[in-house]
Amino acid sequence: MNKSELIEHIAQQADISKAAAGRALDAVIGGVSTTLKKGGSVSLVGFGTFAVSTRAARTGRNPRTGDAIKIKKAKVPKFRPGKALKDALN
Repeated sequence: MNKSELIEHIAQQADISKAAAGRALDAVIGGVSTTLKKGGSVSLVGFGTFAVSTRAARTGRNPRTGDAIKIKKAKVPKFRPGKALKDALN
């Protein structure tokens, strides 16, 4: 499912226009992004938790030349699924 299909699904389920569903989805994504940028986490009970994790600096390899390169530490988004989501899949 891509973003436009998700907007269509939201519009049908909530009985709203596709434009309103698109704005709602953009608002949710924006809210999650803003919170993660500030270092916070977003918990949606039953669905899961979005959080920020720090990946440590490490040494990698250039695949073309095989030379060792240094990879800087980075902040990466993580998603931990909730129990209800896990149960729905199993």
